[in-house]
Amino acid sequence: MSEYQYIKLAIDDKGIAVLTLNRPERYNAFHQDMVDEWYDALQKVANNPGANVVIVTGAGKAFCAGGDVDEMTKFIDQNSLDRKNFLWEHVHRIALTLERLDRPVIAALNGTARGAGLDMALMCDIRIAAKSAVFAESYINMGLPPGDGGTYYLPRLIGVGRALEMFWTAKEITAEEAERYGMVNRVVPDGEAFNAAYELALKIVSQPQQAIRFTKRALYQSLTSGLAMHLDMISSHMSVLEDMPDFKKKLDAFKSRKAK
Repeated sequence: MSEYQYIKLAIDDKGIAVLTLNRPERYNAFHQDMVDEWYDALQKVANNPGANVVIVTGAGKAFCAGGDVDEMTKFIDQNSLDRKNFLWEHVHRIALTLERLDRPVIAALNGTARGAGLDMALMCDIRIAAKSAVFAESYINMGLPPGDGGTYYLPRLIGVGRALEMFWTAKEITAEEAERYGMVNRVVPDGEAFNAAYELALKIVSQPQQAIRFTKRALYQSLTSGLAMHLDMISSHMSVLEDMPDFKKKLDAFKSRKAK
């Protein structure tokens, strides 16, 4: 069902949306057109009530090699405000959309993710990596700080010290190291990242979807709120969901098993 040039989007009858970064000849390095297609595809998922889980993966050997260097050369001729607006109006919309998207988003890291490509993986809720995948925050090699959310996401996952070492040295880490650090949920054999992500997606879509969505919303809101505010919010979520048919069905099933 995809209508894009640089992105593939397909939503199957189980409610799983697969979004594939599709510039394999450039290791899925992104430019403005690709980012805009990515954003549009996410809007389609958000507006589709039948799409319950999203898998993001890359075509070919890489997940995403980061920003396209050819496009970066255009920045030299722009003023600083235009460069800032490019990030805010295009790239940064992906991060903000993924956080607001109340569906689980799983990154199937079929290969390397570097620089902005790694940041794009970190924006997802869960990451499953192929064994040979390599990750690096490589911005420093261009004399730049991480510009696409890495300084927000990475220290939350692996801690400040490890994150700064990656930022300051462009250190490459293997998939096994990433799993040990907590950057990825698990490592699977090469060629199996998508299948593992899809198997996980099937487990998630089998659960009550409103509870799935409320849980994601509550978790991300908790990162920027105090305990009292969070507990007040989650009590509202719980009260609403206890009116839903899914809860009543689950409760009846539990009571029936207990009575046997």
